[in-house]
Amino acid sequence: MTAAQIKLVKRSWRIMMGIDPVLLGETFYGKLFNDHPELRHYFPKDMKEQYIKLTDMLSSIILRLDHQALSSVAEMGKRHVGYGVKPAHYNMVGKAMIWMLSKGLGTEWDRATEEAWIQCYTEISALMTSAA
Repeated sequence: MTAAQIKLVKRSWRIMMGIDPVLLGETFYGKLFNDHPELRHYFPKDMKEQYIKLTDMLSSIILRLDHQALSSVAEMGKRHVGYGVKPAHYNMVGKAMIWMLSKGLGTEWDRATEEAWIQCYTEISALMTSAA
């Protein structure tokens, strides 16, 4: 990612953090499960904790979008293998995440922000899959 892309991702995530984590989680997972119902069984029946985990994990990674975050992303990739996550799932999750961000950011979502987030997710998912 370029420095400008990192700045865009961090700025837009600060906006997203003003949204209730439960609403973010419902939006993201609602889209993911609507588009890919076969993924629902990977998650708990009661999703409230999962919603918080999602926003906490994203915050942790985004706030440290530098080399310090790489080891934690790699570890997360290793853990996800144990959950049954396959490489093909990353594309599904990425599309749902970009959709959630576009809805949450509204008028703050533009082409540069979209490209920055796509690059961010591409790099994070590549690290996770290579670590797995």
